[in-house]
Amino acid sequence: MTDGQIGNTKNKPQPDGQAPRIGVYICHCGGNISDVVTVQKVVEAAARFPNVVVARDNTFMCSDPGQALIARDIHDEKLDRVVVAACSPSLHEHTFRRTLARARLNSYLYEHANIREQVSWCSKSDPKGATDKAIRLVAAAVAKARLLEPLEPMHVEAKQHVAVIGGGVSGLRSARDLSRNGLAVTLLERSAFLGGRMTQLDRVYPTEDGARELLRQLLEEVSVDPNIDVYTGAEVTAASGYVGNFHLSVRLDPPGVTKKLSPDQVRAVMEACPETTQSEFEHRLVRRKAIHLPYAGCYPDMPAIDWGTCTRCGKCVEVLGGEGITLDAQPEQLDLDVGAIVLATGFDLYEPRQGEHGYGEHAEVITLAQLIRLADKEGPTGGRLEHNGRSVKNVCLIHCVGSRQVEGLHEPGPDGRINDYCSRVCCTAALHAANEIRERFPEISVFDFYQDIRTYGRGHEDYYENASKRGVLFFRYLPETPPVVTAANRPNGCPLVVRVKDTLTFGEELEVPADLVVLATGMVPRDISDLVKMLKLPRSADRFLQEVHPKLRPVELAVNGVFIAGACQAPMDITESCAAASAAAVKAAALLGKGYIELDPFVAEVDPQLCVADGKCLEECKYMTAVSLVEEEVRGETKRFAVVNAALCGGCGMCAAVCPEGAIQVAGWRLDQFEAMTDALVADYA
Repeated sequence: MTDGQIGNTKNKPQPDGQAPRIGVYICHCGGNISDVVTVQKVVEAAARFPNVVVARDNTFMCSDPGQALIARDIHDEKLDRVVVAACSPSLHEHTFRRTLARARLNSYLYEHANIREQVSWCSKSDPKGATDKAIRLVAAAVAKARLLEPLEPMHVEAKQHVAVIGGGVSGLRSARDLSRNGLAVTLLERSAFLGGRMTQLDRVYPTEDGARELLRQLLEEVSVDPNIDVYTGAEVTAASGYVGNFHLSVRLDPPGVTKKLSPDQVRAVMEACPETTQSEFEHRLVRRKAIHLPYAGCYPDMPAIDWGTCTRCGKCVEVLGGEGITLDAQPEQLDLDVGAIVLATGFDLYEPRQGEHGYGEHAEVITLAQLIRLADKEGPTGGRLEHNGRSVKNVCLIHCVGSRQVEGLHEPGPDGRINDYCSRVCCTAALHAANEIRERFPEISVFDFYQDIRTYGRGHEDYYENASKRGVLFFRYLPETPPVVTAANRPNGCPLVVRVKDTLTFGEELEVPADLVVLATGMVPRDISDLVKMLKLPRSADRFLQEVHPKLRPVELAVNGVFIAGACQAPMDITESCAAASAAAVKAAALLGKGYIELDPFVAEVDPQLCVADGKCLEECKYMTAVSLVEEEVRGETKRFAVVNAALCGGCGMCAAVCPEGAIQVAGWRLDQFEAMTDALVADYA
C-alpha cells in the first residue's frame, strides 16, 4: 500500500449517522515503527473493528501530506472520531488535534495510540509479538474513541504581565523582547547588579566584540524602557497560582546607597570601608570592600552594600557627612501578579575539589574564568599575564574539569552525583583564550591537554585551526589517565610540572613545565531549589531545568506558563542563550497576547450529589490545592462537597482513583472509557 492509499472501508455506519464514524491511521514513522511492526496487518485488523469507517497507513502521519490525508477523510468520509497510532502523544498529539480543528471537527474527538516507544522500540526482538501488541493498543484506542464526547477548551483570563527571574544576558534579552511585544515586564535579579557572568568576560567569540560593550547597549535599552520595571537585590520567596494568574512574593534587599554619588565620593566611601571579602566579580583573585562597584559602567551605576560583609561601623556614612547611605534600612516585600514567568537564572561554574589537578594545593593552578580576568585589560593585573607578581612563560590548559566525569573514576559531588555531561562551551572558550595568549604574548608557550576537542558552533573550529598554526601544542589524554600536576622543585625554573600519557604519541609519558595551569571548568546547574519546589519545576538527569521537548517545545516547561531561557536549561554560550531568551519571550507573548488562555479541558469534575466530602481527594492532589471542600445550599439543604479549580487541575486522575463514591471523573478520561479500553486489550483477535 502506498502512502495515502485507502485501506479497508467495509465497515459502514448505521443509518441516520447515529453510530460513530472512526478513522484509524497507522504511521510507519519512517521505519521506526514499520521496521518491527507489520503495519499492513495492523491496518487490516483496525479496519475490522466496530465503527471504523476507514483505516490507512502513511510513512509519516505527522507530515503535511499525512495531516492532509486525515483532513480529507474527515470531509469525504464524514468521520467524527480519529485515532492515530504513531509515536508518543507528547510529541504529536497537539499536531493531530490541530489537524481536526482545521477540518472543522472538534479537536477532542481524537485518540492517540503510542506504538513506537511502547511497541517497536521495546520489542525489536519479537516482531510478531510487537504486531499483536500494536493491534491491541489500536483496539483500545478505538474502543475509547467510540465513547469520546466533544469538549471545549477552558478560557482563563490572563494578565499581560511577565516576570523575568534573572538579570543576566538571557533575562535582559527576554525582557526587552517581551516589552517589544507589548507586555509589561518585571525583571528580578537576586544580586545587586545586572549583567550576570557576561560582565566578567573581555571579548566574545566568534565576533571578538567587547562583552561589556555589547551588554551596555542591552542594559541601556532595558533601563529606559517604560514597560520594564527592574529590581536588583530581589529574591522570590513564595509563588502560587496558575498560567495567566501567577502570584509572586519578592523580598527586596536595600542597596544601602540612597543617592547618586560622584566618582570622588565613591572612592572615598570605598577607601573608608574597613571590611573586605573575596571579589566574586574577579573570581576571588583579589579582595573587595563591603561597599563596592564591580566594574566601571555597571548597572545600577552606584555602589551597593554587601550586607553579609558589612558590620555597619558607619565609617562610610561619616565620609559623606551622614547623607547618601542608610545602614538601618530593612528588606521590603514586593507582590507581583503576572500571567507568565521566564526563568533566566543562569549557571554556576564547577568548583574543582581540593587537590584536583593540584587545585587548592598550588597557587599557580587557576580556573579558565580566572585566566580570563587576568587577561582582561580592566582586570586585577591590568591585562598583564602574571600571577602572584611572577611573569608567566608556560601556560598549560586542561580540558573537561568537572565535565564528562566517569562513575568510579571521579568523586561524586555533594549530592552524590557526577557530572557526566559535556559542558559544550569549554573547548571553544579554552581555545579562544589560547589564541589570545599567543596573539598578545607570543613569548608565552601554550600547551593544551584534552580528551576530545568539541568546537560545535559556526566558526568555532577556526579557533582550533588557528591555535595549531600559532604554535599551541596539543596532548590527548584518556579519562582513566588524566594529567597530574605536581611541584617541579626546580630552583629559578617553572614551579609546576604536568605529567601526561599522550595518546597522540602512542602513550608516551611526557612532562611539561608550567608557570600557570589553567583548568577549563564546566557549567553546573545553579541552586534554585526553592524556585523548583515552589513552582514544581521539572529537572533533567543533569539537574538542569527540563524542557517539554528539545525540538517541538524547546523553551517550555511542563508547568504551563513557565518558560526557560539560557543556561538554566543546559550549558549554552551567549549566542544560544540569547536565541533561547528571544524564543521564550515570543512564546510568552503568544500565550498572553489575547488577554485569555485556552487550556485543555482534561480536568477533574465533581458530582455534588455523589460526593461525601471525606477529603481523600484533597490528600492526593499534587497540583497546588486544585481540589477544595465547600459548603453550598443544594435543593434547600446545606451540603459539603469537593470542588475543582479547573485552572490548577493537572488532570492526573489521582482524585478519581481514591474517591470511594466515584463522584469524581476526569473529562476525556472517564472510568467507562477506561473499562472499554481494558476490554479491548484482552479481546481475542485471532
